[in-house]
Amino acid sequence: MSMRIAYTPAADAELRGLSRERRKDFDQGMEALARSPYGSGSSPVKGERDRRDATIANIAFITYLVSETVVTVTVVKAVRLP
Repeated sequence: MSMRIAYTPAADAELRGLSRERRKDFDQGMEALARSPYGSGSSPVKGERDRRDATIANIAFITYLVSETVVTVTVVKAVRLP
């Protein structure tokens, strides 16, 4: 089952600066993560299973929360990589 993807305003603002091509690659990486939010090369933050870090398509490092009850992955922080 695929999860819905949501972004906090801060994460969305950081990602808004991506070029069209890089954003497309990022979005494809996020779609893969949404299908497997506990996989996709992610790791738990401080041992919390539902709070995770991942690098998406070598474009951005993200911190996200998984909510299985509302079937949502929420990106709370994004840092664009050089």
